[in-house]
Amino acid sequence: MEDILKSFLSIALELTLLFVVVSFAINLLQGFIPYRRMEELMDKSHPLVSAVIAVGFAFVTPFCSCSTIPIVVNLLRNRVRFSIVMIFLFASPVLDITIITLMTAILGWKVSLTYTMVTVLFSVIIGFSLSSLGFQNQLKNVMVDGFSYPEAGKRFDFKCALAETLSLMKTVYPFLIIGAGIGSIIHGSIPSEWISTYMGGENWWLVPIAAIIGIPLYIRLATMIPLSQILITKGMALGPVMALMIASAGASLPEITLLHSIFKRKLVIAFVSSVLMMSTISGFLFYLI
Repeated sequence: MEDILKSFLSIALELTLLFVVVSFAINLLQGFIPYRRMEELMDKSHPLVSAVIAVGFAFVTPFCSCSTIPIVVNLLRNRVRFSIVMIFLFASPVLDITIITLMTAILGWKVSLTYTMVTVLFSVIIGFSLSSLGFQNQLKNVMVDGFSYPEAGKRFDFKCALAETLSLMKTVYPFLIIGAGIGSIIHGSIPSEWISTYMGGENWWLVPIAAIIGIPLYIRLATMIPLSQILITKGMALGPVMALMIASAGASLPEITLLHSIFKRKLVIAFVSSVLMMSTISGFLFYLI
């Protein structure tokens, strides 16, 4: 029990310091991000340029899979191209500057860079593929109100940035602590030999199983990062860990339920299948690291 407590305090302290510092710095810069202008460029620029902007937009909007939906609706309502909206839909939950910074500190720059490149590449490919296959015809004429971007041109001072950081901590920080707690329990109670024997090595079937398990789970990246550190330390292969991380962040049952309000059934199925494909193939790619 003492080892579990020490492990928890160590992980929680490290994550807290990183989270507060990075979140505060990002919130200071929020007022300089031209959200409306980025939306216009996504609609009017060359498709490849728009794709890059959509990925950048995903980086600066720190939302989970569910809170991404109102932005998707807003983009569709403003007639941003379907392919670009889909790129944002896939990229936004799995790309976040704060979380990727934590990933770099905990799992290393190589894992973080590979994760970013893989998720960006698949988001772009899937977005354009769904458009070329005609899935834009699977949209419902449903609009969701109540969303607005941060005020254009607003310059955040230290007081505003601190308030935004505290607000973000209320929604995201608990997931970090949950992940630290679960990871500490695994670290202190589950033998490394068991994890390395049954979940380690190059057992290819672990990757698709991890991806399938990740879909119905509502595990945010903030929870998965400290948990993945412990699992990898204990001997679990990186491939299934990343497949679980991408699948659980990219889609969840609450998000799928929300998507039913704006997507027809075929597009919902295509979305879930795409997340499974992205997480599974990504998991296999991580075996190469």
